[in-house]
Amino acid sequence: MNYLQRFIGHCRTVNRHRRLVRKLCFRFGLYRQGITHDLSKYSPVEFWNGVKFYTGTKSPHVGERSTYGYSKAWLHHKGRNKHHAEYWQDITSNGITEPVQMPQEYLLEMICDRVAASMTYCKEKYTDSSALEYYNSRKQENNFHPTTRAALEAVLNMIAEKGIDAKAIKQVIADIYYSQGQLI
Repeated sequence: MNYLQRFIGHCRTVNRHRRLVRKLCFRFGLYRQGITHDLSKYSPVEFWNGVKFYTGTKSPHVGERSTYGYSKAWLHHKGRNKHHAEYWQDITSNGITEPVQMPQEYLLEMICDRVAASMTYCKEKYTDSSALEYYNSRKQENNFHPTTRAALEAVLNMIAEKGIDAKAIKQVIADIYYSQGQLI
């Protein structure tokens, strides 16, 4: 694939993904987040690395990591986007990095992001269980606060079984956060 093809493909992928996230966020009443979702992907470090490592079948971060051992674009991205669990990590007084519970509105945006990413990369093979299957395939790599993990897993399972019902999903998250004594 030549440079122009990668450039056009990356632009289309980012724009399609953002459009799908926006549509899903709007269903949840997350209008600001839907509009501003992943704007950092247009920053030079994220955009040009995305073009360089574009394949159309997986995140460019994968190619960048296999080339350099890390992804500069991902490090930039996760530090600027609150819908990523990696944003919600902090160092305890003991010097240990631990996950912090995500506020509900960013958890909802993360769910929209995961579903839209599955739609974007799976294309016609997408099903309502795609986001759950991807999550389960990388479960050991994820470091979530226990309440955030419980809510995310409940919602991804719910979507796999019943599809996206914004009202029911918001209620499940609220119930889990409330039952855990986490009123964020």
